[in-house]
Formats: sequence, structure tokens, C-alpha cells
Amino acid sequence: MKPAADICMLLEGTYPYVRGGVSSWVHQVIAGLPELRFSLVFVGGRRADYGPLRYTLPDNVVHLETHYLEDSFKEPSTARGGRTRFSESHALHEYLKVLSGRARCPIARVRELAVSVDALLTTLGSPRGLSLKDFLTSPLAWAHIRQAHLSGDPEASFVDYFWTLRLMHGPIFQLARIAEDAPPAGVYHTVSTGYAGFLGCLIERRRSAPLVLSEHGIYTKERRIDLNQADWLDKLSGAVEPGWAGPGQPLRELWIRFFESLGRLTYRSATPIISLYEGNRSRQLQDGADPARTRVIVNGISAERFAAALAQRPADVPKVIGLIGRVVPIKDVKTFVRAVRHVIAKVPEAEGWVIGGADEDPAYEQECRALARSLGVEDKLKFLGHRDVAEILPQLGLLMLTSISEAQPLAILEAFAAGVPCIATDVGACRAQIEGGSPDDRALGLAGRVAPFADAEALAQAAVELLSSRDAWHACQRAGLARVRRHYTVDHMLSEYRSVYANALGAPSTRARVATLNRLEA
Repeated sequence: MKPAADICMLLEGTYPYVRGGVSSWVHQVIAGLPELRFSLVFVGGRRADYGPLRYTLPDNVVHLETHYLEDSFKEPSTARGGRTRFSESHALHEYLKVLSGRARCPIARVRELAVSVDALLTTLGSPRGLSLKDFLTSPLAWAHIRQAHLSGDPEASFVDYFWTLRLMHGPIFQLARIAEDAPPAGVYHTVSTGYAGFLGCLIERRRSAPLVLSEHGIYTKERRIDLNQADWLDKLSGAVEPGWAGPGQPLRELWIRFFESLGRLTYRSATPIISLYEGNRSRQLQDGADPARTRVIVNGISAERFAAALAQRPADVPKVIGLIGRVVPIKDVKTFVRAVRHVIAKVPEAEGWVIGGADEDPAYEQECRALARSLGVEDKLKFLGHRDVAEILPQLGLLMLTSISEAQPLAILEAFAAGVPCIATDVGACRAQIEGGSPDDRALGLAGRVAPFADAEALAQAAVELLSSRDAWHACQRAGLARVRRHYTVDHMLSEYRSVYANALGAPSTRARVATLNRLEA
């Protein structure tokens, strides 16, 4: 029997197998709340993409289980559903159109649809519901897919459309199996929407268990960016709705709507829905989140952890610009490479360091290295892989984040605590972190510079300015230190999450369930 926990965290592609800002935050929360017991359910794509644990699990982690979506079509269920199960599937699609604003219907019909959706989510993959075998082999499933294709562009590739739907929906049935056997807990906490969020939605419906959602970046926004950059989709053709042009675009839009749908279902089940800053909360509202259930809890760090790094800073400002983050396209490392080239043209002794692993996308790292060679800066640009941030920060003169999407980067807060000014693209909460998010915060001054994303020249100009002026650099250092110590403390963040968990665990149904689980475990 799986041990009972107070909190079960649902994690997609992050902790404890991948390093990064979200993973660091998860580790920080678990270690910072030792009075609570945590279970971890990790969902990844392919086994080959993940190695051993990247973190030593805190003592209050009582269970870890790992699942890979590449197993979606293994051991399909032998259970057979019926025609009513497909009627519920149709109801789900109609309901999602209502939630997205693409369709309208009377409130009574919306309630009917919600009942059907709950029935589908509660029984999906079980002998009483729609099974994977139904989806893969049923004539009704074939008819449904064929009709959906014909309602779009019948001249487009049916083969591409058919296999896209299979690839897209296969993991849904695997998640249903995981939900059925999920570890017992008082509260389930998903750290994204997407597949982990949908898993939380299934558990919440099946067990009437509280579900908490924390979004760092907005998952659907990031998947849209990834899909718009996906070359493999350009090699396909397909159709869902008429009027779309370009190879692969209909299938790209189908994937985007799929992830948006997972997000809306997660928003429907989660209380509270947490974001890191007001901009992301606004995006959640646009995507269908109930305003009454949304709230903001900012990231926080322990400035004391970086006291030694601050004390180790040399008297002179190192002419080293560092990018701390995963080497993946969303971090736009190529723009960092180009920015370093522009900086070197003005400050010849300058260097650029990329501090972060390429585990997720080794091919992208090779592209970045090739770009550095083509620009003639390979000797000035170092790819250092994973390093202890507290050890590397004293060696940097500036932190530069060139991301095309961020939430509220921990790397910026850690750099401030170590006395390193930051230059970042104008995404997520970066401007608020660097310039201040409230009048009293802005009064502290600029802790660096903000530039448009993908603008290597603007980023380089900001770096040259700060590396060339000791007064400007030290003013930014003072502002960053004051800001992180006053507005971004880990104690405040942990206090907020302790309250979130206490409220969820204190619900009458939750108290009864936890008491039962404790008796069974005893």
C-alpha cells in the first residue's frame, strides 16, 4: 500500500529529474515545510530524456512514482465502453467550446454538459467508461474521427490527422490509469496545467479531493511557443477547420487547442489557482480561470544563502556576462550568443558564460555552439553545464536572461542576493523584478536593465553601459540587494503556502479522508 501524505505533488517534466527554476521552487517548498508529508508523482515524455534524480529528496518525501507518456499505448484496457460513453465524449467537446467562448448555449444546457463531463472524467479508462481499446478499435471511434476530418478540409491528409489524434489522446487514458492508483493524500497540488494538471483534474473528480494549482509560466502559452517553432509540424498537412493555410498549420492549431482544453479543465477543478505575478493572473483569467479562485504568491529566496557569494565578490567588476538557465529554445540562447558578440566589439576583454544543462535539447546546444563559431566568438563563449549557482555568481559581472517567455525567474533573485545586476528581456515579471513592482519598490531604483526580447543589440548596449560605468553598476547592485531582501523573502512565500495547504487540509471532507488514511496506514 502506498503511504499516505498530506500533499501529493503532480509534476510534469520537472522535479526531481530536471534542474531549473520550477524544480528549485518545488524542492524549496518541500524542504521548507518539514511538518508536512509529501508524495511525488512525476510524468515525463520519454525515458531516454531523463536520467537519475537531480535532487536529494528531503526526509518528508514519503513516496515517489514515475510515469512516462511513451507507455500510453502499452497494455491497453480490455474493457469495452458503450455508445453512451461516446455521447459523453461529444458533450466534452461541446463543453470545451463553451468554456473557450467559441460556442454559446443556455445555462441549463451548460449544466447538462457539465454533468456529462464529470461522468466521463470519473469513469474514463474504467470498465464503466470509455476505454483505450474503445478509442483504438471501436467503429464508433473511427466514425467520430472520420466525421471530424470531413467537417474540416476533406482534401487534407486523413492519415496525418488520424495519427495526430491517436498520439494526442493516448496519454489521456494513461493518466486515467495513474489517477485510479494515485497515492493517497489530503491535498493534490499540480505545478502546471497540461498533462499534470489533467491528472489532478481526474483525481479531484474521482476522489472529491482538493486540488491546488501553481503556475510559474503559463503552460498553454509556452506550448504555443514550442508548437509554433516545431519544424516537424511543417512537414505534415491536415485539417480541422476550413480556411487554414500552410503545411501543418491545422494540426498545429489542433495541438494548441488540445493543451488549452487541458488548461480549462484544470482551472475548473483547482482551488486556489496561483500565479507568480499579476500579469500571469490576468492571462489565467483570459484562459477561463474563475477570478474568485485566483491569487498571486510571489517567489522568494533566502538571501542569507548567498551571503558568502556576496562576500566573495572581487573589488573590480568581472567582465563576464552569464546566462543561467536550461539550454532550450524558450531561453533563446542564440540571442545571448549574438549579444555577447556585440559586447565584445565594444569591450574586447568581455566573456559570455552559459550556465545550464542541455539535457532536454542537446541538438539546440549544438546549434548554439555552431552559431558561436560562425560569429567568431567560440573562444569567448563558454558552455559550462550545470554549476552551483552560489559558486558561479561571484565570478559574474552581469546576469543576462534572453528568454522569450518567463514567469518570475529565481535566477534574477539569486543574482540580486549575490550582488549581481541583471539584464533581461521584457517578459513575465522580469521588468517588475528589475525596476520594481510597486511605488515603494520602484523607489529603490533600477537593479539592471530591461530590453525587448530577441533584440541582441539592445541587450548588448545595456551590458556595455553597466560594464563601462562603475557608478551605474554599483547603483544597480544596491537596488537589487535591497529589493530581494525586502520584497522576495522565502519566509513570506512559505508562510503563504503553509496557509494554502492548511485551508485545503482543513476542509471537512479532507479532514475525514486524512483521518481514514492515517488509520489505514497505522
